[in-house]
Amino acid sequence: MNAPTGRLQPTAGQLALAAALADGGTERAARITYVDAAAYTDPARHTAEQQRIFAHAPLVIAPSALLPEPNMAVAHDGFDKPLLVTRDKAGEAHVFLNVCRHRGTRLVEGGEIVCGGRLVCPYHAWSYALDGTLVGLPRTDAFPGLDKADYGLKRLPTREAGGLIWFSFDEAADFAEADALGHDFDAFGLAGLHLFRRRTHDVAANWKLIMDAFLESYHVLRLHANTIGPFFKDGVSTADTIGSHLRSAVGREVEAAAVRAGDWPTLRSAITFTYQMFPGTVLIVSPDYVNLMVLMPQAHDRVLVEDFMLIPEPPATEKALKHWEKSWELLDAGVFGGEDFRAAALGQEGLASGAIERLTIGAMEGGIRTFHDQVEARL
Repeated sequence: MNAPTGRLQPTAGQLALAAALADGGTERAARITYVDAAAYTDPARHTAEQQRIFAHAPLVIAPSALLPEPNMAVAHDGFDKPLLVTRDKAGEAHVFLNVCRHRGTRLVEGGEIVCGGRLVCPYHAWSYALDGTLVGLPRTDAFPGLDKADYGLKRLPTREAGGLIWFSFDEAADFAEADALGHDFDAFGLAGLHLFRRRTHDVAANWKLIMDAFLESYHVLRLHANTIGPFFKDGVSTADTIGSHLRSAVGREVEAAAVRAGDWPTLRSAITFTYQMFPGTVLIVSPDYVNLMVLMPQAHDRVLVEDFMLIPEPPATEKALKHWEKSWELLDAGVFGGEDFRAAALGQEGLASGAIERLTIGAMEGGIRTFHDQVEARL
């Protein structure tokens, strides 16, 4: 994991969004549009999305900070197949199928970080280095002619860029857009942040309802009226795209002078940048920390959302620890879990009733239209 060095500078695109906010924001759809309710309630639609989107697109699986040192690994079961995320002794990240090549046994159990130079199968003790190579097996005489080079773990296409670990189930996956986003993430030093907490939420809603919540600012002053809503200006937002991904900004008190200053402390005190990475990842840049949410659809009406909170450095004092704990509980349990995810679950209940045949998308919800057009194009 390589953190950027030197003074961090916003990119031209980030500054352009900030300038648009200083002018009052630019995100306005030209007309009302609609999304069919079946997009959220049809089990066959869920199957098609898994086959045509999640089976082929590059997917974020974790922040680099999940595995901050060489020779670390963690099992991951959110994407329907048993996966294993590792950082080998040279510091390179990999995503493998979590399956021993001998008899197909699951190699690593649980969701906690494993440290050490070898992963040992619990069944027959075949052992693997964290770059996936088979390095040992008991009673080699029982396998005459076996070449260990042919029995490495099955590696999936993997790319680490800008502080995120991406992978794909498709060998032909193109990670060029991940690299482009990585340039933006390097600008605020994502790769050098410390993972403070992570938690997985099991939400009784279609995954797109979660994405919808982070693609518009219309709800912020209303749904979050008792938490973060008062910190934002209603309707002051703007957005653009990086390939198939969206980059948006919501303002608090954005002045032209702050934009001209061009430094991160000033910009982050005035603007919340959010990256909606297709198909199902959200990254929110708050004033002094970052939240990464990875969405893992389980059914047409259920999604796992893993929330990672990244902070500048490990807490050095009890006071610092309490500060970050308070921020974590406010965002993860309060704003996200208690408000955004709850609203998605309520929306799923309403849509499942058949009361409405389509959702109405207004002028302040243009990001939803862009996102659903991307989904439809792939279906």
